[in-house]
Amino acid sequence: MRATLIAAAASAVIGTTLLAATAAQAQMGNNVTGFGKENREKKEQKQYIPAAKPQEKIFPLDSTWTAVSLNGKPFNGADRPSFVIDKQYRARGYGGCNTFAATAFPLRDQQLAVGPLALTKKPCDKGTGASEQDFFIALRTAGQWDLVGSQLVIKSQKGELRFDRAL
Repeated sequence: MRATLIAAAASAVIGTTLLAATAAQAQMGNNVTGFGKENREKKEQKQYIPAAKPQEKIFPLDSTWTAVSLNGKPFNGADRPSFVIDKQYRARGYGGCNTFAATAFPLRDQQLAVGPLALTKKPCDKGTGASEQDFFIALRTAGQWDLVGSQLVIKSQKGELRFDRAL
């Protein structure tokens, strides 16, 4: 009789252990036989995905840009201002009469910081000199840039400069 009681107790302990293990597996989401349909089928869990932040544009380094207009007034002739910013953030270009160099850093939120300009001092005719001066002031006071279609638009204290990509 004592052997029967020991066997029954051992059987109860083993059964309780198996039941606890099976319940633990079911709680962890494993497919365990012997439980309800909801535990046999994998439940879909919804995942939190934060709202997408609009992707910031990357300034096109090593591209040459030729000025089209300043505040809607077109730059005419073959001597249109142009510039390029290389991967070392050095800007260099042509103002319509003189050449220039500066440091220029594209910043977050499509901002642009242009350092002081180093200029050549060629004598220019009055109209070209005034147009070049306006271009240099607009470039030096640049605040924000954007790519609109195929054009680069730089907004500054002096107004809006528009550029086409040069070939």
